[in-house]
Amino acid sequence: MKNSLEKGQTGHLSDLVLGQKAKVLALHNDNKALRRRLLDMGITKNVVITIKKIAPLGDPIDIELRGYELCLRLSDMQNIDVEVVD
Repeated sequence: MKNSLEKGQTGHLSDLVLGQKAKVLALHNDNKALRRRLLDMGITKNVVITIKKIAPLGDPIDIELRGYELCLRLSDMQNIDVEVVD
């Protein structure tokens, strides 16, 4: 099991463990189409994301934001900088 980030620490969305909440700080993605799609799905600066479910093999991961759930690949989550809030 990987070490979780503590409240107030920053890292990538992929660093969080089940049940943790974090605020999005920035998106770093060279693929403009994917970046636009993430923004359209509500992953914007300062939105709070909760890790809801993790697939048995660790990929994909189900997150909750803005009142709905969304599945993301681990590789996409590594390009999202966050700060742990809970």
